[in-house]
Amino acid sequence: MPTVEELYRNYGILADATEQVGQIRRQAIKELPQFATGENLPRVADILTQLLQTDDSAEFNLVNNALLSIFKMDAKGTLGGLFSQILQGEDIVRERAIKFLSTKLKTLPDEVLTKEVEELILTESKKVLEDVTGEEFVLFMKILSGLKSLQTVSGRQQLVELVAEQADLEQTFNPSDPDCVDRLLQCTRQAVPLFSKNVHSTRFVTYFCEHVLPNLSSLTTPVEGLDIQLEVLKLLAEMSSFCGDMEKLETNLRKLFDKLLEYMPLPPEEAENGENAGNEEPKLQFSYVECLLYSFHQLGRKLPDFLTAKLNAEKLKDFKIRLQYFARGLQVYIRQLRLALQGKTGEALKTEENKIKVVALKITNNINVLIKDLFHIPPSYKSTVTLSWKPVQKVEIGQKRANEDTTSGSPPKKSPAGPKRDARQIYNPPSGKYSSNLGNFNYERSLQGK
Repeated sequence: MPTVEELYRNYGILADATEQVGQIRRQAIKELPQFATGENLPRVADILTQLLQTDDSAEFNLVNNALLSIFKMDAKGTLGGLFSQILQGEDIVRERAIKFLSTKLKTLPDEVLTKEVEELILTESKKVLEDVTGEEFVLFMKILSGLKSLQTVSGRQQLVELVAEQADLEQTFNPSDPDCVDRLLQCTRQAVPLFSKNVHSTRFVTYFCEHVLPNLSSLTTPVEGLDIQLEVLKLLAEMSSFCGDMEKLETNLRKLFDKLLEYMPLPPEEAENGENAGNEEPKLQFSYVECLLYSFHQLGRKLPDFLTAKLNAEKLKDFKIRLQYFARGLQVYIRQLRLALQGKTGEALKTEENKIKVVALKITNNINVLIKDLFHIPPSYKSTVTLSWKPVQKVEIGQKRANEDTTSGSPPKKSPAGPKRDARQIYNPPSGKYSSNLGNFNYERSLQGK
């Protein structure tokens, strides 16, 4: 294929110049849209897309404006040039062409982004998604989820199917392969905002119950400092609210129940003098339990007699002992937190320590509500809680990430190699400073002293 300079010459734009080549290139970019007529337009779009690789800010701005200009002349032709370079161009051109689409498409008016144009974007995007990096996948999901034609229930379902295909839910899950784990999490993060009462998460929830939960302790991740187990449990909890009819509901609910038991210890044995026979109290992992208990509560609604009819009497008795012990620990911790936060408002609540306490109070209150439900005879699944890391108010999908930069006047810097994370911050529970201190309290004495 001829070089960009050769293509310019073919249009008679470039002159023999050496000292003023930058000015000439910029002038050439300004003039290129004039040649974007008929069959020439895709070719001009191709040239401009190649020029996105420039590191000159003024030139980069001109290229963006020129592409937007011809987009308004012929959106389909312009997309042809862009996707041609995304599929076949140099890495830097591919990267910047994808970022151009992810930031500029939403700025175009409805008369440009017609239904036919959006269908072309979806068709071409599917071709690209056959071979993408994690970061590219996230950008394409941002592009596609912003298309008006995909805002419908059927449109959202299409996107979920795209994500499921990318996640490769048919393959054998390998918990010791960091790339396999990272791909599943990246894809699941993109799917979560798409789920609703009409777009079900069943396929993902089933996969997590059958393949991920049994291997939770074996999971590996390329992301340094990430609590991969908590991240998985949070995603499962978020998805469980939108799970539809599940083929192996009892089997998967039992797997979820068994995993919950691992994080709900039995009370320590007491010596003859009433003191603990062991050296320390079991550690209560509140963040893990919130996720697992919430997921169990959501799926349990679909099989409300699971605890009473599907478990034997001994197993149910064991579970209630664990619930009771955990509930006692909760009451101690909730009292601590309320006392620590009492009278604090405004700036005082914005300190890092108090932010942790506020979130911890949300976690423990949630667990408390769910445990009370399960202590009903028969167990109830009617209570509603908002997961501790989720905002109370609902945010429409179209409003998400509205504050992202879409008007940057400089070429994007090359992203450093390594795994990418989405913008959602993961809350790390107070596992050391607060949870571990629960072992210093004697729950029986605290309760007797009330």
